[in-house]
Amino acid sequence: MDSGTLATPIDDDIENRGAIIRRRTLQAEIEAIAWADLPPAERRAGVLAELRRTLDAGRAEIRRRFDAGAPGSAVVRAHCYLADQMIRAIYDHATLNLYPLANPSTGERLSLVALGGYGRGELAPQSDIDLLFLLPYKITPRSEQVVEEILYFLWDLGLKVGHATRSVDDCIRLAKNDLVICTSLLEARWLWGDQELSQALRRRFRREVVRGRSGARFVEAKLAERDERHKRAGASRYALEPNVKEGKGGLRDLHTLYWIAKYLYQVDDVAAEAARLAGEGVRLVNATPRRGVEGWKLIDLEIDDTFGVTTQLAEEDAG
Repeated sequence: MDSGTLATPIDDDIENRGAIIRRRTLQAEIEAIAWADLPPAERRAGVLAELRRTLDAGRAEIRRRFDAGAPGSAVVRAHCYLADQMIRAIYDHATLNLYPLANPSTGERLSLVALGGYGRGELAPQSDIDLLFLLPYKITPRSEQVVEEILYFLWDLGLKVGHATRSVDDCIRLAKNDLVICTSLLEARWLWGDQELSQALRRRFRREVVRGRSGARFVEAKLAERDERHKRAGASRYALEPNVKEGKGGLRDLHTLYWIAKYLYQVDDVAAEAARLAGEGVRLVNATPRRGVEGWKLIDLEIDDTFGVTTQLAEEDAG
């Protein structure tokens, strides 16, 4: 159902969130460093060190939970929650401490929007964080400084960030002609900043892109994209070492089904709308609150593989 707001992950599903990160505590530490009587370079280094300490502690807690038997669903949501809180703290530091503006004009409005799997509320270890810096019009010098500051902090933390800076008009124009951008906006989630700007994007995307384009065309394009992906990953579903993300029957195939359902039936969360979709003839097999059971099994495999590689690299570095 289109409420005019962007989808948000279910934070209540995350057990003991404070053990992963306490954003207000982090912000208080950052503010103390930001206003300390130190040279600018030392203040920035101090803020970065505090951010890195918090990120490392959060990751260690999530890894501890996984090693203790937490399922893949809990891990990807916890990583998403950790990233959310880190990015919000960095945004507030940039806008309130580094480039404060007492009376921002309409053109100074800025919204952070999460896209892709991150927008869906699922962030696997070492995955890209896809961000949209959403503007009302052309970017202003101050907004450009804020965007750059946020990105530099994220890069300095070693995070892989996919990013775009666009106005609402830009997003709608590009989504009409680019399947990748159109699909990414299906997963858009307001993260921080000007929420009304994100809501405006959602409303216009539904009205001008989804309702303005044939559903059959979208389905045809996504299935053709799937066929090309299978060719690249190997067409067999019986590979000895299958690609659990891109291969036949992998996570990306499940994503494709969900994207099609989202597009055709204009829902934010397919599993949460299972009853309504069933009334329209859409059947979800083994639906959990956010994905079928088999989808979570594949995520477990992907996370187990990622953590295994990370552990191996750490041991090699220590040796």
